[in-house]
Amino acid sequence: MPTGCARAAELRALGLGALLVFAGCAPGESPATAEATRDPFVRIVGTAQDGGFPHAACEHRACRDAREGVTPRRLVASLAIVLPASRRVFLIDVTPDVREQLDLLRDVRSLPDDRVDRSPVDGIFLTHAHIGHYTGLAFLGFEAVHTRRLPVWATARMGDFLANHGPWSQLVDLGNIELNTVVPDESVDLGDGVTVTAFPVPHRDELSDTVAYVIAGPRRKLLFVPDTDKWSTWEPSLLDRLDGIDVALLDGSFFSARELPGRSVEEIGHPLIGTTMDLLQERVASGALEAVFIHLNHSNPALVAGSAERRQLESRGFTVAHEGRELEL
Repeated sequence: MPTGCARAAELRALGLGALLVFAGCAPGESPATAEATRDPFVRIVGTAQDGGFPHAACEHRACRDAREGVTPRRLVASLAIVLPASRRVFLIDVTPDVREQLDLLRDVRSLPDDRVDRSPVDGIFLTHAHIGHYTGLAFLGFEAVHTRRLPVWATARMGDFLANHGPWSQLVDLGNIELNTVVPDESVDLGDGVTVTAFPVPHRDELSDTVAYVIAGPRRKLLFVPDTDKWSTWEPSLLDRLDGIDVALLDGSFFSARELPGRSVEEIGHPLIGTTMDLLQERVASGALEAVFIHLNHSNPALVAGSAERRQLESRGFTVAHEGRELEL
């Protein structure tokens, strides 16, 4: 697949609506050289809530349209941290859609010749133990990729869950993954001027606790919060956590309570998009913060380009994440 300044045309064949265009090459410069001189960046490789889009077993109109190709499909929310100088790639969360997501990263990895890539990424960071965020680990096991000692960073509680409950424990026992503990507010240095730092966030924590990640590069800092309870439950507050952050990728599961008939707003364990916009409007309007919604539920009308909800969101200076978008670090 083309790299560097070449057009990633293969990605269109995936039906994801992702067309990745890289920085232009200087005269006489090869695409590989142009790519290697890029600053580190994040590439969004998934944007939907855990059930995907179209959602499993869903006959909602939006899901039917996505299934029939009227609107683009969406992969489950995940980020890739790309370090071009060293040709290394790290994932934050490994989803049920990991096979397609690895295809979205072929152009920024060093690929083996004519065989399975036993090291498709250089490491994985996990946020929590809900199905959309860690179950893609299954594809790293003996029956599939069969990685060898692939570093996986998780909280102590999440690591304990993986190490002591099958089938995840088999990945540890066979040496497919190597568990590393993330300590809240202590940075993990990935090299090339990039660090990753976790901090706890409130969420449904049946099997593990939940964290968000700050990704700091040579030029910018990004905050990734795919899943959380309401912002009013945060301590320190979201606004405090956003100090020094340039781009925030935030839980956009639901646009409004109307998406879930028969349930009250109080029962929704996520901040509504309207609430988030009201909270962050001043920072976004001033240009101090770029706010991007991710982890959108299949019922969320903002998933659909041109919808009234998407137009309202964009008119206020916010955006919706899409597969293939890159954010410089």
